[in-house]
Amino acid sequence: MKITEYGIKDRQLQKEGHAQKASAEQKEYEQASGHKRITENNTVIAKHRGSRLLEKILERDNMNLAYLRVKRNKGAGGMDGMQVDELLPYLKDHKDELLQQLKRGKYKPNPVRRVEIPKEERGKFRKLGIPTVVDRVIQQAIAQVLTPIYETQFSEHSYGFRPGRGAHDALKACQKIADRGNVYTVDMDLEKFFDTVSQSKLIEVLSRSVKDGRVISLIHKYLNAGVLEHGIYAKTPQGVPQGGPLSPLLSNIMLNELDKEITRRGHEFIRYADDCVILCKSRKSAERTLENLLPFIERKLFLKVNQEKTKLAHISQIKYLGYALYRSKGKYKLRIHPKSIAKMKGKVRVLTARSNGWSNEGRKDKINQFVRGWVQYFRLADMKGMLREIDKWVRNRIRLIYWKQWKRIRTRFEKLKQFGIEAREAWKFANTRKGLWRTVHSPILSKSLGNKEIASLGYMTMTDYYLKVCEN
Repeated sequence: MKITEYGIKDRQLQKEGHAQKASAEQKEYEQASGHKRITENNTVIAKHRGSRLLEKILERDNMNLAYLRVKRNKGAGGMDGMQVDELLPYLKDHKDELLQQLKRGKYKPNPVRRVEIPKEERGKFRKLGIPTVVDRVIQQAIAQVLTPIYETQFSEHSYGFRPGRGAHDALKACQKIADRGNVYTVDMDLEKFFDTVSQSKLIEVLSRSVKDGRVISLIHKYLNAGVLEHGIYAKTPQGVPQGGPLSPLLSNIMLNELDKEITRRGHEFIRYADDCVILCKSRKSAERTLENLLPFIERKLFLKVNQEKTKLAHISQIKYLGYALYRSKGKYKLRIHPKSIAKMKGKVRVLTARSNGWSNEGRKDKINQFVRGWVQYFRLADMKGMLREIDKWVRNRIRLIYWKQWKRIRTRFEKLKQFGIEAREAWKFANTRKGLWRTVHSPILSKSLGNKEIASLGYMTMTDYYLKVCEN
């Protein structure tokens, strides 16, 4: 293998004969799913808490399962350019060498590839670090073995990136706590959490449970691997690169220290990743809670609280995981926060833009996919009336797309007849001088491209899908 100018081994593969690898892949890994739960057995893991933990990570079954999960998740390649489809041939050719390097402590992870994802706030970005596909497999294998160890230690009030738990569980728990009268919140914002984690503190916390020094050393190497941004290498003396399979677990391990401290002080709270809300009986209690926790967070965990974004407010005034809460008939219920609605509308505008060059079939698939995903996430909210208005707006944007595509009078005439408009009326409609939006709201399109006609074209409505999956 060649050495790059950064001292990184080149892992690019020749693609000759790549198509013939499919059957070999199926044969080699067809039994891996039979061992899917082996890393979830705490009894098995307990035997490897000491100096043999690395061997457990590198076991064939665990590595096979890690490969399968990385392959299933797909994702973009890292800084070496290798894609997920190229991973199996590489592992088959270099498996023994890779395992020996890991066992001897000689393996050197590649820097992550920096990717910036726009945040809701205009001009701000979330920095992701994309590891190479080989490093993703190794990180996944580590996470599979460490997760059962730490699951026994994590708080019941923590919901992010944990097996069998998710955002909906956090929101339901938040409702229950609010119903008990804890309605004044400390909505805490940890400033650039993933970028500012103290690596030495994280290693100290890891070392309390992980007694295999080789595993600690390997994790430390991943933390210090650095980033490659616009072809320029930069060191990472602090932070946990957000984007690899290991980073969610490491963030939970670090923030579990905060969970334990909040629990020790007797507060009710909900934490999803670095998004933490503490619920108190009164505003004064919330103020004292924040004041007393700040020294622990900043001096013990070496994290920084964003004072501008951290709020002391009634629970009805905060946004949590895209939702807001309101009181109705003595109980707290969930609705969609206005900012989440605005974000959704922005996405719909992109999907229904007339200048993106998509085919009607491709656009329909993208819209339906977005509708399913968005409604599934917000299915806990009361939003039937709002969705009817949104569907009406979306249908008008779809009508506008088709009308714009029927540019010529003759085309409009023929299309209108296809949708059941009588020839004389179709000719009159086709010759309209009205502007685009006036045409959309006129009988011209409400008659030809009515709700039933749009549904027959295959477009899904948010209301119909919501009624299938809603939980309120």
